[in-house]
Amino acid sequence: MPIKEITIDELRRMEGKEGLILQGCGGDLQEWLDGVNEMLTKDGILLNGSKFEIAYSFKKDELTNLLYPFENVELDMGRLATWRLSTHSQFYGTWLSDYVIHSFGGYISEEKQKPNCELIGQDGNIFNLMGIASRTLRRNGMADEAKEMCDRITHSDSYYSALNIIGEYVNITGPEEDEYGDEDEDFGYEQSM
Repeated sequence: MPIKEITIDELRRMEGKEGLILQGCGGDLQEWLDGVNEMLTKDGILLNGSKFEIAYSFKKDELTNLLYPFENVELDMGRLATWRLSTHSQFYGTWLSDYVIHSFGGYISEEKQKPNCELIGQDGNIFNLMGIASRTLRRNGMADEAKEMCDRITHSDSYYSALNIIGEYVNITGPEEDEYGDEDEDFGYEQSM
């Protein structure tokens, strides 16, 4: 029964999936997988010979945690919820969805919208533009993308490829663009207030 090590980003891309997370799992992880299967079978939570065939390990704050995914497992969810609560002080068990929301602010959507970033009309120094785009990404909860963008830009081979990289992460806009990306027209008359 394999235990696959995953990153926090991989965990945050598991939207739509559910599982049990046990925190602070020291020692041999295979013993954790076998022991939990045995314990949940004995308590009537794993049904009809079902068991967790795979678990995912990940680290947060120097602690090793295990995710037991609910895919391909037959469970008595009521009993599992009761077991999780009654053993919380021992295993710090939580649901995958609760953990991702409370620990990381939510899932990473594969289709995350690019935020608008006013770069047209700014000082064209690439480091200035990179800083503005990076701040925009961080303000929109995309700190990992900001770091990735900056790493790619600093390793790019030209100014134009660096600009293209910025455009992959943000919608480059100007000072007075509307939601359709068109600049407001000045028709030469004053508007009254």
